[in-house]
Amino acid sequence: MKNISIYSEIGKLNSVLLHRLGREIEGLVPDNFERLLFDEIPYLKVAQSEHDRFAEILRQNGVEVLYFADEVVKALGTMEARKEFVGEFLRDSDIFSPHAVEAMEEYLLQMTEAEMVETIIAGIKKEDLHIRKSNSLADFINEEYPYYTDPMPNLYFTRDPGACVGNGVSIHCMRTKARKREALMLKYIHLYNKEFMPEGTDKWYDYEGPNPIEGGDILVLSPQIVAIGLSQRTSADAIEVFAERLLNHSNSFRKILVFEIPKRRAFMHLDTVFTMVDYDKFTIHPEIEGPLHIYEVTLDRDKTPVFKSSKNELETILKRELKLPAVQMIRCGGSDRIAAQREQWSDASNTLAIAPGVVITYDRNHVTNELLDRCGVKVMTIPSSELSRGRGGPRCMSMPINRD
Repeated sequence: MKNISIYSEIGKLNSVLLHRLGREIEGLVPDNFERLLFDEIPYLKVAQSEHDRFAEILRQNGVEVLYFADEVVKALGTMEARKEFVGEFLRDSDIFSPHAVEAMEEYLLQMTEAEMVETIIAGIKKEDLHIRKSNSLADFINEEYPYYTDPMPNLYFTRDPGACVGNGVSIHCMRTKARKREALMLKYIHLYNKEFMPEGTDKWYDYEGPNPIEGGDILVLSPQIVAIGLSQRTSADAIEVFAERLLNHSNSFRKILVFEIPKRRAFMHLDTVFTMVDYDKFTIHPEIEGPLHIYEVTLDRDKTPVFKSSKNELETILKRELKLPAVQMIRCGGSDRIAAQREQWSDASNTLAIAPGVVITYDRNHVTNELLDRCGVKVMTIPSSELSRGRGGPRCMSMPINRD
């Protein structure tokens, strides 16, 4: 396993964290779509096959693939860690009945670490654990719902619960309750899995927050500059905390660029509308081509944050900040408005660069893929009929750990 080292979006990818979809996907029903942030139900068998192809392409290109659940299992190797984790997991699952908490603690702690992690991700069903009901309105209202604790179907988007930046990690306070416990597991990897995160690994943000930030909004543009989306899922207060911690550390980062993007589901994170694919090439959704509000965070000589704002086209900003004579903005869907909207919905702008000018994309976004190819970008596609139903692409499905 390679040490955490992320100073680029496009440097050769050496090590990455994925999550192979499991039983949690089959916990999706129309009644919980809104709460669990899905619009439809992926067919698990096909989604797993598509995800396995993703991992296979990564390995074929020299990338070490680690799996989220395996790393959590390693973190929970002692009974002390398991008890601490289960207690926090149940508190964050809104289990208010002391009797139910006690029963679920006992149920989980009698399992092996691997069984416990798999059960927690899949959700604890009422039919698997018969708990005496309390005489309360809350229990009466929730009587028909089949779960004590919700499944975590969004976990295959490992980009969001945390982000490796430089030699440290940001553990995120997620915007929605549906995803909060994903980051809790990453917190325990940081605490107890010292093979993955050795003692002293810097932490740029805390699971406890209190303000939300998510990994899809964080792009490491260069060893000096990190871009962050001010979005539906990431707040200004969280960005300020992240920026102060990162910039005050003795590393190479000197500036945070905050891009304000539309706060709606189709523009969920910065990486759904903008990604870096080569030194001077970027994918972009046409709807953010106009002037953007940009906020710049740097430190003065006294290590105090300094804020500046401007409004400019993304192309102009990138040329200036990355000191490039020119940049190429590759439009999602090209000049076809309908193709742009359709392919944006299936994350054509959400490319994962595994080396400069080499990207992994969904095969269904053929218009954008052809444009990338014409612009000299090597495109490797993965099947995506089911993976794309979760509204995230290859970048969303990966947490890079180490890049050249």
